[in-house]
Amino acid sequence: MPTRMKLGRTEVEVNSLGVGAWAWGDRMTWGYGRDYGKSEVRAAYDASRESGLDFFDTAEIYGMGRSERLLGEFVRSSDGSVVATKFFPYPWRFGPGSILGALRGSLHRLGLPRVGLYQIHWPSPAFPAQTLAQGLARIIEVGLAQAVGVSNFSPRQTREVHRALEDRGIPLASNQIEYSLLERRVETSGVLSACRELGVTVIAYSPLAMGLLSGKYTPTHPMPLARRRAFPRMDLRRLQKLIGALREVGQAHAGKTASQVALNWVMAKGALPIPGAKNAAQARENAGASGWTITPDEACYLERAADEAVRR
Repeated sequence: MPTRMKLGRTEVEVNSLGVGAWAWGDRMTWGYGRDYGKSEVRAAYDASRESGLDFFDTAEIYGMGRSERLLGEFVRSSDGSVVATKFFPYPWRFGPGSILGALRGSLHRLGLPRVGLYQIHWPSPAFPAQTLAQGLARIIEVGLAQAVGVSNFSPRQTREVHRALEDRGIPLASNQIEYSLLERRVETSGVLSACRELGVTVIAYSPLAMGLLSGKYTPTHPMPLARRRAFPRMDLRRLQKLIGALREVGQAHAGKTASQVALNWVMAKGALPIPGAKNAAQARENAGASGWTITPDEACYLERAADEAVRR
């Protein structure tokens, strides 16, 4: 069973491995409706809950609202799930009131009275720190979210929002960022250290690099073009050495898979990974990343292999 953790310095407690619902309803990037659909993602949700996972992350923009509607349908027939969703700063939105209005729209699609975590999906010049803090504080005051966070914010932006919320007596719970063995810029950009200093939980999206770290993609079986664009320079031949290292470490831990080791590495860094799952089998495999920990030497070994894989 996964361990428990709190989101930042809030009272919201979740399991240390979550579930990302981007693929639940998204056609463009993930192909929802082609080789998988509602019954498969429902099974993924059920398998996640049966495995002890209780944190589910979605956004109003995922599948243009379809992800929220699906997740909300699943959650209403279950117990104990913590739902997180996000505000997208469309150019026609401005002012703190738009944040509250967007959350009400998300709650309508979810069919829930409130969410566990509400996040700002991307920084925008139209929403400086004080505007964000005003809107997010109002959400907490009216009881529509238990905690608030940001996503894709730089160290400076994170500090500014943290300070503005702190002035209102509200903690910044999280910063959701891309973080995996193949995407480690947060370690050198200052984002990771800023979050640790401020007591802000790092939620890691794409912790399996959109499937590259699962080992299922090879030079003769590349990932779909819609996702390949996110890694335009990835040499799949060189990547195989990293996959081999992940499997080698997995063998030392009762035969864990490459995916499970890659997720465990993120958890060992103190972050909360939210891998996606299109079906029950993927959900169960993800859950197997919990309940054990790689050693510091194994983490260093994997990082060296990852550096070699992304070397230009």
